[in-house]
Amino acid sequence: MLYIIGLGLNVDGISKYGLERAKICKKVYLENYTVEFPYSEQELQDIIGKKIISADREFVESLKIIDEAKKMDVALLVYGSPLTATTHISLIQEAKTSGVRYKVIYNASILDAVAETGLQIYKFGKIASIPKFKADSFMDIIRENQSIGAHSLILVDIGLEFKDAIKRIKKVDKLIVCETLGARKSKIYYDKVENLKSKDISAPFCFIIPGKLHFIEREVLEGF
Repeated sequence: MLYIIGLGLNVDGISKYGLERAKICKKVYLENYTVEFPYSEQELQDIIGKKIISADREFVESLKIIDEAKKMDVALLVYGSPLTATTHISLIQEAKTSGVRYKVIYNASILDAVAETGLQIYKFGKIASIPKFKADSFMDIIRENQSIGAHSLILVDIGLEFKDAIKRIKKVDKLIVCETLGARKSKIYYDKVENLKSKDISAPFCFIIPGKLHFIEREVLEGF
């Protein structure tokens, strides 16, 4: 059987059920290519209480984990919510095709945690992502969101440092920066882009460009 288990946003964020299932599995993999973790693999291994095998994109997309799940209980640990990345949907599809039983164990993700900024979740538009390679097509999504007054959540590719990522945000006055949101030392900043450029921000981080603000949203944001 295959278990796809969300870890939440903090090292001890895994649910009780998720932890129980991970402990019974013969193999426990950790998906390592969609986010930079705010804690070490060893810390997580101590929480799980058994050896964790680091799994890169090539391994997960090869679907070898499905072959293993035909013979034994296997877990794939995923930071945040387990089905945000399309690769993990593909695993489920392959499991169905191969007759492999599977269970998705959900958890909190960045999509939940951004509510701490005070912005109303239903007022977010399409999610944008800044790629590591230099392409600015993500700005088209932001402009589309702004045209309807929606907030823009901007995720950042793994390996892209804050000082380089923020330079890619164009023609924006004020910006929200969420640093390791949901983890033990999370911080939220709301300021002019020029003022934020000098910040020393740890991964994982994301940006939010506010759309049309309700007075309560504005009041909460000003507190940051």
